[in-house]
Amino acid sequence: MTEAERTIDRPDRHPGAEEPVPGAAGETVTDGAAKRRGRRRIGVLATVASLAFVLDLISKIIVVEWLERRAPVEVIGEWLRLEAVRNSGAAFGMGQALTVVFTCIAAAVIVVIIRLARKLYSVPWAIALGLLLGGAMGNLADRIFRAPGVGKGAVVDFIAPKYFAVFNLADSAIVCGGILIVLLSFRGLDPDGTRHGDEPEQPEQPEQPEQQERPGEQERPERPAEPGRSGEPGEEPGKGTDAR
Repeated sequence: MTEAERTIDRPDRHPGAEEPVPGAAGETVTDGAAKRRGRRRIGVLATVASLAFVLDLISKIIVVEWLERRAPVEVIGEWLRLEAVRNSGAAFGMGQALTVVFTCIAAAVIVVIIRLARKLYSVPWAIALGLLLGGAMGNLADRIFRAPGVGKGAVVDFIAPKYFAVFNLADSAIVCGGILIVLLSFRGLDPDGTRHGDEPEQPEQPEQPEQQERPGEQERPERPAEPGRSGEPGEEPGKGTDAR
């Protein structure tokens, strides 16, 4: 479409002005604002979440197969051991009697993150939410598919530091994602790539064309002096030249 056709199609817009484009949640932004924010980081979010979920799932399969009902394995003496434990509570063994509640919370967190992904333009936020999403999916899978039943399943924990609760890789991903979100919030970075206090980018105002003079307002040519009159003010008629 040529520039003339665009002008005919949108007579209220000046040629060369930025065309608005639809935003992530229906808001309208200019091409300059969209270029400044860049692309959505859904791919980064999905990659980090999938990696966290797969690593957690593989580690739990190995733990159930090789460590359950066996003696703990010492990694760093008595300070760090690998021990298979079934946990019906929340992260780090808290809330043993609230399994169903934590199942609903994990499902709600997953839904919220997926909805937030439409406005995700920041890579650090995509990594943080990806860790949170992957960890939530890992523990939610245990609560759905493991005994004693759907929504009441016990999560497999196996990392046992001394003087600390037993946890798993999903718990670690959730904690790391939460810490990263707090740091990003303190630094003023939002999920859409902007910072707190940044003024929204104003579109450039098109230059107004110079107003042309109307035909009636053009300068009129000076009339020639009438014969017999002098151009000098105050001089009587007939005295402008010597009498013959």
